[in-house]
Amino acid sequence: MSERILVIEDDPSILRGLQLNLTMEGYQVRSAADGETGLQLARGERFDLLVIDVMLPRLGGLEVIRELRRDDPDLPVLILSAKGQESDKVAGLQLGADDYMVKPFGLKELLARIDALLRRRRARGDTGEARGIRVVGRLELDLVARRAAAGGLPLELTTREFDLLAYFVEHPDRVFSREQLLEAVWGPHHLGTARTVDNFVARLRAHIGDDAEAPRHLETVRGIGYRFVP
Repeated sequence: MSERILVIEDDPSILRGLQLNLTMEGYQVRSAADGETGLQLARGERFDLLVIDVMLPRLGGLEVIRELRRDDPDLPVLILSAKGQESDKVAGLQLGADDYMVKPFGLKELLARIDALLRRRRARGDTGEARGIRVVGRLELDLVARRAAAGGLPLELTTREFDLLAYFVEHPDRVFSREQLLEAVWGPHHLGTARTVDNFVARLRAHIGDDAEAPRHLETVRGIGYRFVP
């Protein structure tokens, strides 16, 4: 799964440009146009990098960084700001930002700096992937601790429910027949039927809030089985 970047920026044109270009680079991008919403997003989901403006409505960028550093001291932070004075840069870096770019900035340089921050994070082995963390939209799975959450709220899953959800998350956008899922999750000697898979998918949809009539993640592929859409 690709690395996840949270962008908090109140300039609509800059925000759209960052969303488009970061997505084209293969990153999963979430965004907010004010500090308060961005802080809620950061606390409700797991990210590999934060790109944030300093001057934000509702809650300033430096205050957002200060709050997030209490929760995740290792999250890479790249500040974007129209303030280019040395004192402003020092204030941001002292709060725990890893890099600082002054607007207007060049896209190639921004992407290079983002790549450098993420490479350092990978080298430390503290990305979500390295820790066995899988995040898809509102869903977060810890494959090591065998915990799951949706929108920051823990999910009470049985062992088999967790196994099935983890299998789907680990194999996004692939169509599996019920028989394939039975063998992969329950094992080749399990005596269950296709109906067993249907029941567990229905239970998972209820857990994660997926509408059976118009599911966001667990799609029914008529005549075949199921597909997990990230």
